[in-house]
Amino acid sequence: MKKQGFIFFGLALLLSCTEGKQEKSDTVPTEEENVQRQLAKFEPQEGVLLFVGQELEAVGGLENYNDGYLDHFTKPAGWTTYTNINPGGNSFGRVQEGLDGLFDTHDWGDSDYNATLQHEDPDYSNMAMAIGLQFVNHEEKVADGTHDAYIDRLGDFLLSLGKRPVFLRIAYEFDGDPWNHYDRETTIVAYKRIVDRLRAKGVTNTAYVWQSTGFISGQEHLEGWYPGDDYVDWCGVSFFNRWKEIEMFEFARKKGKPVFIAEATPTISDYGGKLYGLTKETQLGNPEQAEEAWQKWFLPFFNAIAENADVVKAVHYINCHWDSHPMWVENPTFKGIDARLHINDSISKRWIQRTSKAPFILSSEDLYDRLYNNH
Repeated sequence: MKKQGFIFFGLALLLSCTEGKQEKSDTVPTEEENVQRQLAKFEPQEGVLLFVGQELEAVGGLENYNDGYLDHFTKPAGWTTYTNINPGGNSFGRVQEGLDGLFDTHDWGDSDYNATLQHEDPDYSNMAMAIGLQFVNHEEKVADGTHDAYIDRLGDFLLSLGKRPVFLRIAYEFDGDPWNHYDRETTIVAYKRIVDRLRAKGVTNTAYVWQSTGFISGQEHLEGWYPGDDYVDWCGVSFFNRWKEIEMFEFARKKGKPVFIAEATPTISDYGGKLYGLTKETQLGNPEQAEEAWQKWFLPFFNAIAENADVVKAVHYINCHWDSHPMWVENPTFKGIDARLHINDSISKRWIQRTSKAPFILSSEDLYDRLYNNH
């Protein structure tokens, strides 16, 4: 009996060890396991690409826009701009033409945008470009080919950039209802059509980013929105006041994709934040509010990057004077926010201390070669 009991104990111990190994496979991948994952397009071998945005005055570095990030800090690895395929849409008094802000200076309530102006300026050399592309209320026309001419013109723009790496965030914050209210099935078709058509046109300098809001969709809903591995180079997510609810890091691990924190600005939930998106007034020019922002948003932001270093490979800080733009004056999340880093010496110094060293990647003469030769 003692011998039989020993055998049973041994079998139980073996089963226990086996179960432990099985459970370990569902945890965050080890550094060794991550090395084996094939790098995505423009994913750095090591480190995190730093982007800054989002409108001309926020980024700066131009003759008429000279009090932005580039005028106060070392040049980052990239910048972010925005455009649309929603011709005829009205945005704060402007009737959109489609692809607004790519070729000429346009303001749809969020200050001026002009990606061509930035591309042609030497201060923007050796920087990647990230483009947020929205087509709210036009997903059906994108999906069925009605708007193919806009996709083709977008392709011409991307080709005109030469070797500059581009991260195209198609239907960014796709699950952002009610402000985006995309139809899920139609949007997936539209996303795929854009990618297919740009590829057929010969566009090779563009990585395709699929970006969630971060706090709305769980794992099952993200799967339901997913266009498929062949159409997604990077998973994207926004990092605002409800950053604790982000599930994209886990989703990206399952898909073997890197993560671009594609929108991030200091916001702190106020009472009613979860139900109505309300945030506390956060003016970085106010010392007390700036310190609260550092403790409750900046540190969690940097911690999230470090804790998810296996997947987070790019981030975008929105250096925006939000409450000076008509688009955000009544917005519950951004109406009291001034996120310009240079207006607070303490925040600026700590930002520089963090971003001037690993893991962050800034602009360099060999940046493009490093991103193209990442395999």
